[in-house]
Amino acid sequence: MEQDRTNVNHLGAAAAPVIPPGSIIIADWHRCPDSKEYFSRLFQKKRRKMFGLLEAPAMPPQTHVDIVRYKIFLAGKSGVGKTALAARLGGSDIPSMHYETTGIETTAVFWPVKLKENGQVLFFKFLFWDCGENSLRRFDHLLPSCKEQADAMLFLFSFTDHASFEDLSNQISRVSDPSDKIVKLVVGTKFDLFMHTDVTEREIASFQETWGLPVFRIGGDVHGGLGEVAPLLNALAEHLWHQDCVAASCLPLSSQV
Repeated sequence: MEQDRTNVNHLGAAAAPVIPPGSIIIADWHRCPDSKEYFSRLFQKKRRKMFGLLEAPAMPPQTHVDIVRYKIFLAGKSGVGKTALAARLGGSDIPSMHYETTGIETTAVFWPVKLKENGQVLFFKFLFWDCGENSLRRFDHLLPSCKEQADAMLFLFSFTDHASFEDLSNQISRVSDPSDKIVKLVVGTKFDLFMHTDVTEREIASFQETWGLPVFRIGGDVHGGLGEVAPLLNALAEHLWHQDCVAASCLPLSSQV
């Protein structure tokens, strides 16, 4: 059953603070025995199952799990790995050759979490919107479509492309506004290619201090393990759930987790 979030989004709540991992949901719950029933629904023949826009994990009739849906826009220079990140988070194969995304591509990713406060299990449905940078610049209507009713934005840069890191500030300023009441996170891709890293940890620390946005590190290969994508998906879940609770007056606007 999908929870009604019609009156929860975009109600003028304060911008979401940085939520320490494990503050709202049980960290590494995907490693706990009681999570097996839920995470097994994400797999088919030992591979992550791809879900269509109208599909959802099939749970036993006696197991009631609410589904909460969120739209997430992936922003970043061409070639930083937006399409690869969506594939990685969804457990699908990454194209062997880079190609510029034409138009808008969407990827649905389900992720079960267990809330610390009451032990409730929720299925988060993240719908990632990926649009090629050239298409965004060529067609004026695409960026507004990607931002419309978006709950979060992921700003990407590549650890092997220093120019993409330098462009982060421009990306954030161009596609978002300080008044946007949505979750904003930064993802550095191709981190596993550390021998070719063009971005230093000092630069990352300086960026986080200046912008107040957490930076997550993601590699380029898909190995099928949930542990590789859990930190980012859990962070999205915590920040988005906190944002909704604040908007719904479940938490005071000054609440610090």
